[in-house]
Amino acid sequence: MNKVILMGRLTRDPEVRYTQTNNTLVSSFSLAVNRRFVRQGEERQADFINIVAWSKLGEFCSKYFKKGQQVGVIGRIQTRTWDDDQGQKHYITEVVAEEAYFADSKKDGDASGANFDATFGTMPNNTNATSDFEISSGDDLPF
Repeated sequence: MNKVILMGRLTRDPEVRYTQTNNTLVSSFSLAVNRRFVRQGEERQADFINIVAWSKLGEFCSKYFKKGQQVGVIGRIQTRTWDDDQGQKHYITEVVAEEAYFADSKKDGDASGANFDATFGTMPNNTNATSDFEISSGDDLPF
């Protein structure tokens, strides 16, 4: 099984290009994904992971994703090689996106604060829903 789930911030705006053979849209960008643990006395480390999104998903990413935005990506790892003009062999490992989600608390510039929570930015049915779990000020918390 080859499945990757990532959440991170875009390090740059998505870059769009089209394939030479059948003019298919390809969007590529990089996510800075924080590592789970931090060594004592050190700053949090991040991995910079290359993402590729094709066709409609690539169009969505290029239109709505911007540098610094937090997003979620589900996809698969792919490796490939190629030779450059000087005959030098290059290797790359990247994630081919199959789903992409907004992960920020609200869409940039949206005064209503409505959350985007699905692929291609579909709005949830009930944006004013309250949580089933509420904490009153008198509750004892274990932290």
